[in-house]
Amino acid sequence: MSDEEAGSSKKVKLTAVQKLRIEQNRLKALQIRKAKLAAKQEDNVVKISGTRFVDSGGGFLVEQSIINGENEPIYSIPKLKVDDDKINLPITYFDCIECDKKFAESYLQKNFDYLVCDNCRDPDEAHSLITRTEAKTEYLLKDCDLDKREPLLKFIKRKNPHNVRWGEMKLYLHLQIEQRALDVWGSEEELLKQREERSDKREIGKIKRFNKRMKQLRMDVRSSLYDKTKSASHTHEFGPETYNEEEDNYTHACLTCEYVETFEKM
Repeated sequence: MSDEEAGSSKKVKLTAVQKLRIEQNRLKALQIRKAKLAAKQEDNVVKISGTRFVDSGGGFLVEQSIINGENEPIYSIPKLKVDDDKINLPITYFDCIECDKKFAESYLQKNFDYLVCDNCRDPDEAHSLITRTEAKTEYLLKDCDLDKREPLLKFIKRKNPHNVRWGEMKLYLHLQIEQRALDVWGSEEELLKQREERSDKREIGKIKRFNKRMKQLRMDVRSSLYDKTKSASHTHEFGPETYNEEEDNYTHACLTCEYVETFEKM
């Protein structure tokens, strides 16, 4: 659980160049607006004691210096300079760990803080992505290993391709998941050992569940073949009575089973 696509509009992060161009356009539009306002109201200028006022048409006069912006600081529109494809702006450049070339922004740097330029990015092999479920299953990681252990791992969200109604998938950079697994387990050998132990436990669990189902099946088969007529209650056939003088009671035993009954006579 993604370039975040959650059914809502995506928030685009502007680059420094785009911000500069927006500021240029804003200042230019502001100057044009002031120039048009001053030209439109030039015919309505009234001089009072040497100060020029403009009739606003709303029943009051506005000092012309305010309309023309004479009391405001003069804005200068910054010019965009480009020299040898390098923009003279305070932009942070990174060194690509693959080709050692400098770059300002890349897909892996923006989404995963992984310093590889777009030219060196290999989304199918070296820089593939892995889902959160796969990361936990394949590398035996827990939620705390992904969400709380420092440094926190970045991820992107994507809609589930199997069913759009399911929750969004979180995709991590495979290389960073492998490194996190090494941080948790200490070495690749220990990780493999833990995988084998858990695999053995799963196999033992499967065998136990299979044996349990087979036992239940045999019991069901036997119960269906059981002759209920044989379960009728046994009727004792007692032999002669014996008097116990010390206890002052009588006993007699069943002739067909080992049951012995003790009783008294009034």
